[in-house]
Amino acid sequence: MTPDLVLWIYIVFLFAGGLVGFLKAGSKMSLIMASVFAALLALCALHIVAIPWLADGLLAFLLVFFGMRFAKGKKFMPNGLMTALTIAALLLRHV
Repeated sequence: MTPDLVLWIYIVFLFAGGLVGFLKAGSKMSLIMASVFAALLALCALHIVAIPWLADGLLAFLLVFFGMRFAKGKKFMPNGLMTALTIAALLLRHV
């Protein structure tokens, strides 16, 4: 599994989570931010952005964001799941 494939899989889950947040809770911000981060990660996966650490930096930011929300809310869905997926993506990109 290549680092770019891992990133594409994560992008699908990230965007799907934002879409579910919009459809179930009406959260426009969830959809907007998921779209923005998915687009930035897609630019990294397509090698359009030539900053090698940018994808890992974005994933680290999302890890902190989802981790803090999970710690605050104590509910696995959706923040716990996204925390786990982000950790997995970071690890699999470097294995």
